[in-house]
Amino acid sequence: MTDGIINVYKERGFTSHDVVAKLRGILKMKKIGHTGTLDPEAEGVLPVCLGKATKVCELLTDKEKTYQAVLLLGTVTDTQDTTGEVLETHLVVCSEEAVCEATARFTGDILQVPPMYSALKVNGKKLYELARQGIEVERKARPVTIKEIRIDEIHFPRVTMTVTCSKGTYIRTLCHDIGALLGCGGCMEKLLRTKVGPFILEDSVRLSEIEKKRDEGRLEEVIRPTDSVFMKYQALLLNETGEKAVRNGNPIRPELAVKTVLLETSLKEGTGGSDVWEKRTEFENETEDGMRFRVYDASRTFLAVYEWRREKHCLWPVKMFL
Repeated sequence: MTDGIINVYKERGFTSHDVVAKLRGILKMKKIGHTGTLDPEAEGVLPVCLGKATKVCELLTDKEKTYQAVLLLGTVTDTQDTTGEVLETHLVVCSEEAVCEATARFTGDILQVPPMYSALKVNGKKLYELARQGIEVERKARPVTIKEIRIDEIHFPRVTMTVTCSKGTYIRTLCHDIGALLGCGGCMEKLLRTKVGPFILEDSVRLSEIEKKRDEGRLEEVIRPTDSVFMKYQALLLNETGEKAVRNGNPIRPELAVKTVLLETSLKEGTGGSDVWEKRTEFENETEDGMRFRVYDASRTFLAVYEWRREKHCLWPVKMFL
Protein backbone atom coordinates (compact mmCIF):
# COMPACT_ATOMS: atom_id res chain seq x y z
CA MET A 1 0.00 0.00 0.00
CA THR A 2 1.21 3.49 -0.87
CA ASP A 3 1.23 6.14 1.87
CA GLY A 4 1.37 9.84 1.10
CA ILE A 5 -0.52 12.79 -0.35
CA ILE A 6 -1.30 13.71 -3.96
CA ASN A 7 -2.05 17.33 -4.80
CA VAL A 8 -4.88 16.69 -7.27
CA TYR A 9 -6.18 19.31 -9.67
CA LYS A 10 -9.93 18.76 -9.41
CA GLU A 11 -11.49 19.47 -12.75
CA ARG A 12 -14.87 21.03 -13.40
CA GLY A 13 -17.79 18.59 -13.35
CA PHE A 14 -16.24 16.20 -10.81
CA THR A 15 -17.31 16.06 -7.17
CA SER A 16 -14.61 15.54 -4.56
CA HIS A 17 -16.02 12.03 -4.04
CA ASP A 18 -15.69 11.38 -7.79
CA VAL A 19 -11.98 12.19 -7.55
CA VAL A 20 -11.52 9.74 -4.68
CA ALA A 21 -13.45 7.02 -6.54
CA LYS A 22 -11.38 7.49 -9.70
CA LEU A 23 -8.13 7.44 -7.73
CA ARG A 24 -9.16 4.18 -6.07
CA GLY A 25 -9.44 2.71 -9.55
CA ILE A 26 -6.17 4.21 -10.80
CA LEU A 27 -4.13 3.22 -7.74
CA LYS A 28 -5.97 -0.04 -6.97
CA MET A 29 -6.33 0.83 -3.31
CA LYS A 30 -9.30 1.57 -1.04
CA LYS A 31 -7.83 3.66 1.75
CA ILE A 32 -8.06 7.12 0.16
CA GLY A 33 -9.64 10.32 1.49
CA HIS A 34 -9.94 13.93 0.37
CA THR A 35 -9.29 16.95 2.56
CA GLY A 36 -12.30 19.20 2.02
CA THR A 37 -15.15 19.33 -0.44
CA LEU A 38 -15.04 21.43 -3.59
CA ASP A 39 -18.30 22.10 -5.46
CA PRO A 40 -18.66 20.16 -8.74
CA GLU A 41 -18.31 23.35 -10.82
CA ALA A 42 -15.24 24.51 -8.88
CA GLU A 43 -11.70 23.64 -9.92
CA GLY A 44 -8.28 23.53 -8.37
CA VAL A 45 -6.30 22.16 -5.46
CA LEU A 46 -7.70 19.07 -3.72
CA PRO A 47 -5.11 17.26 -1.59
CA VAL A 48 -5.95 13.55 -1.47
CA CYS A 49 -4.44 11.31 1.21
CA LEU A 50 -3.41 7.70 0.66
CA GLY A 51 -3.00 4.86 3.15
CA LYS A 52 -1.70 5.93 6.56
CA ALA A 53 -1.72 9.55 5.38
CA THR A 54 -5.55 9.56 5.56
CA LYS A 55 -5.01 10.50 9.20
CA VAL A 56 -3.85 13.88 7.89
CA CYS A 57 -7.24 14.62 6.27
CA GLU A 58 -8.82 16.27 9.31
CA LEU A 59 -5.69 18.35 9.91
CA LEU A 60 -5.64 19.67 6.33
CA THR A 61 -9.37 20.43 6.45
CA ASP A 62 -8.57 23.01 9.12
CA LYS A 63 -5.90 24.71 7.02
CA GLU A 64 -6.21 28.18 5.53
CA LYS A 65 -7.33 28.16 1.89
CA THR A 66 -6.97 30.55 -1.05
CA TYR A 67 -9.41 30.91 -3.96
CA GLN A 68 -9.73 32.96 -7.11
CA ALA A 69 -13.39 33.73 -7.71
CA VAL A 70 -15.39 35.57 -10.36
CA LEU A 71 -18.30 37.55 -8.89
CA LEU A 72 -21.10 38.23 -11.36
CA LEU A 73 -22.89 41.37 -10.24
CA GLY A 74 -26.55 42.05 -11.04
CA THR A 75 -27.70 38.42 -10.80
CA VAL A 76 -29.15 36.67 -7.73
CA THR A 77 -29.73 32.90 -7.79
CA ASP A 78 -31.10 30.34 -5.35
CA THR A 79 -27.74 28.52 -5.17
CA GLN A 80 -25.68 31.74 -4.97
CA ASP A 81 -23.79 30.68 -8.11
CA THR A 82 -24.64 30.56 -11.81
CA THR A 83 -25.75 26.90 -11.69
CA GLY A 84 -28.96 27.87 -9.89
CA GLU A 85 -32.29 29.39 -10.80
CA VAL A 86 -32.17 33.15 -11.38
CA LEU A 87 -34.30 34.93 -8.79
CA GLU A 88 -33.47 38.57 -9.56
CA THR A 89 -31.60 40.65 -12.12
CA HIS A 90 -30.52 44.26 -11.65
CA LEU A 91 -28.60 46.92 -13.51
CA VAL A 92 -25.05 47.33 -12.26
CA VAL A 93 -24.43 51.02 -11.72
CA CYS A 94 -21.84 50.96 -8.93
CA SER A 95 -18.30 52.26 -9.38
CA GLU A 96 -15.03 50.35 -9.10
CA GLU A 97 -14.30 52.32 -5.93
CA ALA A 98 -17.62 51.15 -4.43
CA VAL A 99 -16.72 47.52 -5.24
CA CYS A 100 -13.36 47.87 -3.51
CA GLU A 101 -14.95 49.49 -0.46
CA ALA A 102 -17.65 46.82 -0.24
CA THR A 103 -15.26 43.87 -0.46
CA ALA A 104 -12.98 45.43 2.16
CA ARG A 105 -15.86 45.34 4.65
CA PHE A 106 -15.82 41.55 4.55
CA THR A 107 -12.22 41.10 5.66
CA GLY A 108 -11.42 39.95 9.18
CA ASP A 109 -13.67 37.94 11.49
CA ILE A 110 -17.20 37.93 10.10
CA LEU A 111 -20.46 36.04 10.50
CA GLN A 112 -21.71 34.14 7.46
CA VAL A 113 -25.08 32.42 6.97
CA PRO A 114 -24.48 29.11 5.12
CA PRO A 115 -26.39 28.73 1.84
CA MET A 116 -29.36 26.38 1.56
CA TYR A 117 -27.56 24.55 -1.23
CA SER A 118 -24.81 23.14 0.99
CA ALA A 119 -23.96 19.80 2.59
CA LEU A 120 -24.51 21.07 6.13
CA LYS A 121 -27.05 19.06 8.09
CA VAL A 122 -30.11 20.27 10.00
CA ASN A 123 -31.95 17.63 12.04
CA GLY A 124 -30.08 14.92 10.18
CA LYS A 125 -30.91 16.18 6.69
CA LYS A 126 -28.51 17.90 4.32
CA LEU A 127 -29.56 21.44 3.47
CA TYR A 128 -29.36 20.90 -0.27
CA GLU A 129 -31.79 17.96 0.03
CA LEU A 130 -34.29 20.25 1.73
CA ALA A 131 -33.65 23.02 -0.81
CA ARG A 132 -34.45 20.65 -3.69
CA GLN A 133 -37.80 19.94 -2.01
CA GLY A 134 -38.49 23.66 -1.90
CA ILE A 135 -38.00 23.79 1.85
CA GLU A 136 -36.00 26.62 3.38
CA VAL A 137 -34.95 26.45 7.01
CA GLU A 138 -33.39 29.00 9.29
CA ARG A 139 -29.59 28.76 9.43
CA LYS A 140 -27.46 30.18 12.18
CA ALA A 141 -24.71 32.57 11.17
CA ARG A 142 -21.28 31.03 11.68
CA PRO A 143 -17.99 32.80 12.43
CA VAL A 144 -15.39 32.62 9.65
CA THR A 145 -12.23 34.59 8.97
CA ILE A 146 -11.44 36.32 5.69
CA LYS A 147 -7.73 37.02 5.93
CA GLU A 148 -7.52 38.91 2.63
CA ILE A 149 -9.61 39.87 -0.39
CA ARG A 150 -7.60 41.16 -3.32
CA ILE A 151 -9.39 42.61 -6.35
CA ASP A 152 -7.57 41.26 -9.42
CA GLU A 153 -9.73 42.68 -12.19
CA ILE A 154 -13.00 44.54 -12.71
CA HIS A 155 -14.89 44.34 -16.00
CA PHE A 156 -18.49 45.03 -15.09
CA PRO A 157 -20.58 43.09 -14.37
CA ARG A 158 -17.71 40.76 -13.43
CA VAL A 159 -15.25 41.17 -10.57
CA THR A 160 -12.31 38.76 -10.27
CA MET A 161 -10.88 38.51 -6.77
CA THR A 162 -8.50 36.36 -4.74
CA VAL A 163 -9.71 35.36 -1.28
CA THR A 164 -7.69 33.81 1.54
CA CYS A 165 -9.94 32.47 4.28
CA SER A 166 -10.50 30.01 7.10
CA LYS A 167 -12.20 26.65 6.86
CA GLY A 168 -15.99 26.75 6.60
CA THR A 169 -16.06 29.87 4.42
CA TYR A 170 -18.50 29.79 1.50
CA ILE A 171 -17.16 31.86 -1.38
CA ARG A 172 -20.60 31.67 -3.03
CA THR A 173 -22.10 33.34 0.01
CA LEU A 174 -19.33 35.94 0.06
CA CYS A 175 -20.18 36.84 -3.56
CA HIS A 176 -23.89 36.97 -2.72
CA ASP A 177 -23.30 39.19 0.31
CA ILE A 178 -20.99 41.60 -1.54
CA GLY A 179 -23.64 41.98 -4.26
CA ALA A 180 -26.31 42.60 -1.64
CA LEU A 181 -24.20 45.29 0.02
CA LEU A 182 -23.70 47.00 -3.36
CA GLY A 183 -27.47 46.98 -3.90
CA CYS A 184 -27.41 45.13 -7.23
CA GLY A 185 -27.09 41.56 -6.04
CA GLY A 186 -24.48 39.08 -7.12
CA CYS A 187 -23.53 35.43 -7.44
CA MET A 188 -20.41 33.39 -8.04
CA GLU A 189 -19.65 32.59 -11.69
CA LYS A 190 -16.33 30.72 -11.35
CA LEU A 191 -14.21 29.34 -8.54
CA LEU A 192 -10.61 28.15 -8.60
CA ARG A 193 -8.92 26.95 -5.40
CA THR A 194 -5.26 27.88 -5.62
CA LYS A 195 -3.93 26.82 -2.21
CA VAL A 196 -4.67 24.51 0.73
CA GLY A 197 -2.05 24.78 3.48
CA PRO A 198 1.30 23.90 1.81
CA PHE A 199 -0.34 22.63 -1.41
CA ILE A 200 -0.40 25.10 -4.30
CA LEU A 201 -2.02 25.16 -7.73
CA GLU A 202 1.27 25.12 -9.66
CA ASP A 203 2.15 21.69 -8.20
CA SER A 204 -1.27 20.08 -8.68
CA VAL A 205 -1.78 17.21 -11.15
CA ARG A 206 -4.86 16.09 -13.07
CA LEU A 207 -6.23 12.55 -12.84
CA SER A 208 -5.08 11.85 -16.40
CA GLU A 209 -1.51 12.80 -15.43
CA ILE A 210 -1.63 10.50 -12.39
CA GLU A 211 -2.83 7.64 -14.57
CA LYS A 212 0.01 8.30 -17.01
CA LYS A 213 2.59 8.31 -14.19
CA ARG A 214 1.18 4.98 -12.99
CA ASP A 215 1.54 3.44 -16.46
CA GLU A 216 5.13 4.73 -16.69
CA GLY A 217 6.02 3.40 -13.22
CA ARG A 218 6.68 6.95 -11.96
CA LEU A 219 3.89 7.41 -9.40
CA GLU A 220 6.39 8.43 -6.72
CA GLU A 221 6.87 11.69 -8.61
CA VAL A 222 3.36 12.88 -7.69
CA ILE A 223 3.07 11.41 -4.17
CA ARG A 224 4.34 13.64 -1.40
CA PRO A 225 5.46 11.97 1.85
CA THR A 226 3.08 12.27 4.77
CA ASP A 227 5.53 14.27 6.87
CA SER A 228 5.75 17.01 4.21
CA VAL A 229 2.63 18.54 5.79
CA PHE A 230 4.51 19.06 9.05
CA MET A 231 7.73 20.65 7.83
CA LYS A 232 7.16 23.69 10.04
CA TYR A 233 7.66 21.44 13.09
CA GLN A 234 11.14 20.49 14.30
CA ALA A 235 12.00 16.80 13.93
CA LEU A 236 13.04 14.38 16.64
CA LEU A 237 15.11 11.27 15.98
CA LEU A 238 14.34 8.65 18.63
CA ASN A 239 16.56 6.07 20.27
CA GLU A 240 15.36 2.49 20.80
CA THR A 241 13.56 3.36 24.06
CA GLY A 242 11.72 6.25 22.46
CA GLU A 243 10.70 4.25 19.41
CA LYS A 244 9.20 1.50 21.55
CA ALA A 245 7.22 4.06 23.56
CA VAL A 246 5.90 5.80 20.43
CA ARG A 247 4.91 2.53 18.74
CA ASN A 248 2.81 1.81 21.83
CA GLY A 249 1.25 5.28 21.66
CA ASN A 250 2.82 6.41 24.94
CA PRO A 251 4.13 9.82 26.03
CA ILE A 252 7.92 10.08 26.02
CA ARG A 253 10.43 11.80 28.23
CA PRO A 254 12.89 13.55 25.90
CA GLU A 255 16.01 12.96 28.01
CA LEU A 256 15.35 9.20 27.81
CA ALA A 257 13.95 8.88 24.30
CA VAL A 258 15.30 11.57 21.99
CA LYS A 259 18.57 10.85 20.24
CA THR A 260 18.94 14.08 18.27
CA VAL A 261 16.91 17.10 17.16
CA LEU A 262 16.75 18.37 13.59
CA LEU A 263 17.81 22.01 13.42
CA GLU A 264 17.60 22.54 9.68
CA THR A 265 17.41 20.61 6.44
CA SER A 266 18.33 21.32 2.84
CA LEU A 267 15.32 19.37 1.59
CA LYS A 268 11.77 20.66 1.11
CA GLU A 269 10.24 17.32 2.04
CA GLY A 270 11.25 14.50 4.32
CA THR A 271 14.61 14.13 6.03
CA GLY A 272 18.04 13.06 4.89
CA GLY A 273 20.62 14.72 2.70
CA SER A 274 22.57 17.47 4.42
CA ASP A 275 20.42 17.70 7.53
CA VAL A 276 21.95 19.35 10.59
CA TRP A 277 21.19 17.50 13.83
CA GLU A 278 22.22 18.19 17.41
CA LYS A 279 21.90 16.43 20.72
CA ARG A 280 19.37 18.14 22.95
CA THR A 281 17.74 17.12 26.21
CA GLU A 282 17.02 20.45 27.90
CA PHE A 283 13.38 20.62 26.78
CA GLU A 284 12.25 22.11 30.09
CA ASN A 285 14.13 25.37 29.55
CA GLU A 286 14.29 25.64 25.77
CA THR A 287 10.92 24.48 24.51
CA GLU A 288 7.62 26.36 24.56
CA ASP A 289 4.63 24.61 26.07
CA GLY A 290 2.46 23.14 23.29
CA MET A 291 5.28 23.12 20.72
CA ARG A 292 4.85 20.27 18.22
CA PHE A 293 7.41 17.92 16.72
CA ARG A 294 7.49 15.33 13.95
CA VAL A 295 8.93 12.11 15.30
CA TYR A 296 11.11 9.54 13.48
CA ASP A 297 12.70 6.21 14.36
CA ALA A 298 16.42 5.54 13.94
CA SER A 299 15.94 4.67 10.25
CA ARG A 300 14.16 8.02 9.76
CA THR A 301 10.73 6.52 9.21
CA PHE A 302 8.04 9.05 10.12
CA LEU A 303 6.00 7.80 13.08
CA ALA A 304 3.93 10.56 14.66
CA VAL A 305 3.36 14.16 15.68
CA TYR A 306 4.02 14.85 19.37
CA GLU A 307 3.49 17.93 21.53
CA TRP A 308 5.61 19.20 24.43
CA ARG A 309 3.72 19.36 27.75
CA ARG A 310 5.90 21.38 30.08
CA GLU A 311 3.82 20.67 33.20
CA LYS A 312 4.20 16.92 32.70
CA HIS A 313 7.76 17.25 31.37
CA CYS A 314 7.03 14.92 28.47
CA LEU A 315 6.16 14.80 24.80
CA TRP A 316 2.51 13.87 24.29
CA PRO A 317 1.05 12.07 21.23
CA VAL A 318 -1.09 14.24 18.92
CA LYS A 319 -1.43 12.06 15.83
CA MET A 320 0.03 8.65 15.06
CA PHE A 321 1.00 7.48 11.56
CA LEU A 322 2.02 3.88 12.27
